[in-house]
Amino acid sequence: MLVLRLLNVVAPAYFLCISLVTFVLQIFLFIPSMFRDPSTTPLFSPALLHGALFLFLSANALGNYVLVIQSSPEDLGKGLNLGEGAEVVADWLDGSRSPGSALPSTHFCRLCARVTQRHDHHCFFTGNCIGSRNMRNFIMFCLYTSLACLDSLVAGMAYISAALSMSFANPLAFLTLLPHSISQFFSGALLSSEMFVILMLYLWLGIGLACAGFCCHQMLLILRGQTRYQLRKGMVVRARPWRENLQEVFGKRWLLGLLIPVLNVGSDYRRQKEK
Repeated sequence: MLVLRLLNVVAPAYFLCISLVTFVLQIFLFIPSMFRDPSTTPLFSPALLHGALFLFLSANALGNYVLVIQSSPEDLGKGLNLGEGAEVVADWLDGSRSPGSALPSTHFCRLCARVTQRHDHHCFFTGNCIGSRNMRNFIMFCLYTSLACLDSLVAGMAYISAALSMSFANPLAFLTLLPHSISQFFSGALLSSEMFVILMLYLWLGIGLACAGFCCHQMLLILRGQTRYQLRKGMVVRARPWRENLQEVFGKRWLLGLLIPVLNVGSDYRRQKEK
C-alpha cells in the first residue's frame, strides 16, 4: 500500500514533467526549425498550422486532465442523494464496514478514501478514481494525449531527419535509430540535444500507443454499458442499446465536449444532481 501511495504522487509529477518537456521542445525547437525564412512566411504556412494544432491538442489534453482531478468522487458521493446508502458510505469511511458490502454501482477506494459511483479504476497519473462524473473527461484526456504524442512524434522525426540528414522512408530506419544513435553519442558524433530528442521520440510513441489503446478499450466497455471494475469482478450488467450507453457518458451535446474541455455536458449525472 505504501508503494501504491508513493506511485499516486510520483506518477502525476512524471506526467506533468513530460508535458512540460514536450511543450518546450515543440515551441522552441521543432516549430522554429520549420520556418525557412520568417519574413516571407505565408499566413497559413505548415509551421503555423502545426503550431496551432499542437496548442489545440495540448490545451484539450491539459484541460481534461485538470477536470478529471477536479471532478472528485468524494464530491460526487456528497452530491448524490443515496438515501440509506449514505450510512453505508459513512461505515466505509470509519472502517466499520468492509468494502465488499458495496452499494450498487459504487466502490470504495482505499487509496483515495472516497466512494465512486460506477467506479471504473484508479488512475495513478491523475491521482484520482475514474467514475461516472469524470469518465468522459478521462476518455478525452487519453484521446488528446495520444494525438499530442503523435503530433510531437511526427515533428520530432522531421527535426531529426533534417538535423542528421537521414530519411525515415524505410520503416526499419526508426527501429534502428536508437542503437545507432547511442553508438554515435558515445563516440562524440551526436550532440546531447539530438540524443535527447531521439529518446523522447520513443517515449512519445510508447505513451501515444498506450493512451490510444486504453481509450479504445474504454470505448468498447462504454458501448457495452460496463466498467473495468465490473469486468474484473465478473458483475452482470443490464443490457441496453449502445446509443443509451454512449449518451450516459458523453451526453447529448457531445460535440461541445469534444472540441473544448468542459464538464459532463448534458450528461445524466448532471440532470441527476440537479434533481
